[in-house]
Amino acid sequence: MIITLKDGSTRAYESPMSVLEIATDISGGLGRMATAGEVDGKVVDLRTIVDKDCELNILTFDNSDAGKAAYRHTTSHILAQAVKRLYPEAKCAIGPAIEDGFYYDFDMPSLNREDLDKIEKEMKKVIKENHKLEYFELPREEAIKLMQEADEPYKVELIEDLPEDAIISFYKQGDFTDLCAGPHLMSTKAVKAFKLISSSGAYWRGSEKNKMLTRIYGTSYTKKQDLADRLAYLENIKNRDHNKLGREMELFTTVDVIGQGLPLLLPKGAKMVQTMQRWIEDLEDNEWGYVRTKTPLMAKSDLYKISGHWDHYKEGMFVMNDNEEAGKETMALRPMTCPFQYYVYKNSQHSYRDLPIRMGETSTLFRNEDSGEMHGLTRVRQFTISEGHLIVRPDQMVEEFKGCLALAKHCLQTLGVEEDVTYHLSKWDPENTEKYIGTPEEWDEMEGAIRDILTELDIDFTEDVGEAAFYGPKVDINAKNVYGKEDTMITVQWDSLIAKQFDMYYIDQNGDKVRPYIIHRTSMGCYERTLAWLIEKYEGKFPTWLCPEQVRVLPISEKYIDYAETVAKELKKNGVLVTVDNRSEKIGYKIREARKARLPYWVVVGAKEEEEGNVAVSSRFAGNEGVKPVAEFVDQICKEIRTKEIRKVEEQ
Repeated sequence: MIITLKDGSTRAYESPMSVLEIATDISGGLGRMATAGEVDGKVVDLRTIVDKDCELNILTFDNSDAGKAAYRHTTSHILAQAVKRLYPEAKCAIGPAIEDGFYYDFDMPSLNREDLDKIEKEMKKVIKENHKLEYFELPREEAIKLMQEADEPYKVELIEDLPEDAIISFYKQGDFTDLCAGPHLMSTKAVKAFKLISSSGAYWRGSEKNKMLTRIYGTSYTKKQDLADRLAYLENIKNRDHNKLGREMELFTTVDVIGQGLPLLLPKGAKMVQTMQRWIEDLEDNEWGYVRTKTPLMAKSDLYKISGHWDHYKEGMFVMNDNEEAGKETMALRPMTCPFQYYVYKNSQHSYRDLPIRMGETSTLFRNEDSGEMHGLTRVRQFTISEGHLIVRPDQMVEEFKGCLALAKHCLQTLGVEEDVTYHLSKWDPENTEKYIGTPEEWDEMEGAIRDILTELDIDFTEDVGEAAFYGPKVDINAKNVYGKEDTMITVQWDSLIAKQFDMYYIDQNGDKVRPYIIHRTSMGCYERTLAWLIEKYEGKFPTWLCPEQVRVLPISEKYIDYAETVAKELKKNGVLVTVDNRSEKIGYKIREARKARLPYWVVVGAKEEEEGNVAVSSRFAGNEGVKPVAEFVDQICKEIRTKEIRKVEEQ
């Protein structure tokens, strides 16, 4: 047989050989590093026998994601073996490799850091024992019997759900056997460096209707230094996690008795959101031609039945009195504002000359997210967005859609995050048409129009099947959090369908009634999610215009508190957010506290500054900026705030 390698070279063998044997024949070093193979594009186990002509790529930890996955999947099995030794009553669920690591779910009590350390010690024993991983297959009935005898009900369920023609395979290592398709390393001793990162709860198969399991996260590497670098990185991003940093900076908090996914914005966080909200509202109304609406937070089920949300989105809504008790109407908190704004439009008749009508609203919305999905400010049950709907003539749709993208881009640039986003064309799923309204032809037309716009604007984008709303495709502008999870920040959606359901029309130049098109969009998106994004992006060191405290005045002693208050009064008069540190502390301590608070500016005042009407200015951008007249400093910071400058840290 002729084996064609990745570099194009070939090797001839007279008899079948395993992937590992071929790797070792190529190079002893390659054989030692190999973690899996790729035969004609399909990832296979090192034990796989090659018996015909093919293209073969030897995978290692360093040369491919699939190679890393095989290495880390083996580490997850080592974890499971250690857990079963220490906690024999634990039931194994699933344990896949994931990006940058692995996890394994167990039906067992929750774990703390001490428990994880104990499991790590046992894992090291398993590795040292050098158990070979032995692959074998069983018929369905024998496979079920094996897992039943092992008292592993989750494995039994997985086997029962496999297709009738599925190959049911296992890997055995010492006293531990696991249902698994592989691929895996040849022995446990091949794992050189690992760490258990954390433990959390996870529903079996991701459904809150199922039992909550204990998930153990970990990672592994072939070199101890690579593991050390990864752990240092994780420590860094943990310190940037908005959940941690936002609480430390007293921007938000959560309270159990209030509920999951219902964060409290504290005064500083509320000030930041207020700053963004006022900016967006003024920007939309004064520069982009929007009119402002304010609509109810709830409505009767009748409204959502007209819009289609009752049929397509009811499970994601908070519904009250769904059984319609005598004398009570079924109501629901709104998950979006669109149907409310449609009735604002329908309040009066419109001519073709009136369009486009751009309606904006700072909308508080409610969505019944699964408890397992809750995360800080990024996934919540009540949130506020910069929502808007444009009612347009069909001939205006393309230019108005471009305008919405331009507004979104302007907001991203102003916030300093434009380079951090990706664009996605979210399409319908033609294999599940019951989830949507409209015909295939209408969806093809809408998606094609968006594709043409993105191409014309030279915007790189990917296409995501099944991510559209039930009434139209959209552009989703996404960003990743510090852990690499992607969230949608801004959405612009094309809708040529729903106006019919609400009997929306305008009078054209011939006096005929014509259905308008609708653009659903956000300019900046969800304020809570954006705040989380900014916390992580800037590590709490926000641009001055966004800071909830922009200047702190530090009197050298109590004798200069009055002058400090005079300086603060002048700054406040000009709209600057300023405080005075009038504590009886040494000036060095006050300066350290100002730095620790990530303030953009702090100014020191004493006898000389009071006598000359100056302030000694320091900033986190340039350090000591020198002594300046109060008026000069006020002009400087007001210009920075007014222009929304994102000042960079200068080289010292």
